[in-house]
Amino acid sequence: QVQLVESGGGLVQAGGSLRLSCAASGRTFSNYAMGWFRQAPGKEREFVAGINWSGSSIYYADSVKGRFTISRDNARNTVYLQMNSLKPEDTAVYNCAARQYYGNIVPHNGYDYWGQGTRVTVSS
Repeated sequence: QVQLVESGGGLVQAGGSLRLSCAASGRTFSNYAMGWFRQAPGKEREFVAGINWSGSSIYYADSVKGRFTISRDNARNTVYLQMNSLKPEDTAVYNCAARQYYGNIVPHNGYDYWGQGTRVTVSS
C-alpha cells in the first residue's frame, strides 16, 4: 500500500500560482502511476493530470493544458502540480491518487489510493 498526503492548497488571486505537493510513503512508490483529480461542489470529479512511474508519459485535461505542470521526484517520493495562470473555475478540492502500474502510459482510471485532499480557492 501507499499513503498519500497533499499540501500546498490555499487562496490565491486569479492569475496567480500555486504548487501542490503529494508526499507518498511506501516501498513500491516507484511502481505507481500518479494522478491529480479535482472536484468542485455540484460538479463531477475531473482527472486533471497524470504521470507514469518514470515521468516519461504525462497527461493533462484540456481545461488545464498549458497552465498546469505535473512532475514527480521518485527520490523524494513526491509528485507535484504546478498551477499557473489560475482561474476562478480552478477552485476545487484537489486529490492526488496512486495506481500500481509499471507501464509507459498514464492510466485514466483504476487509481486505488487517495490522499485526503487540499482545497484550492481562486478569487477574481
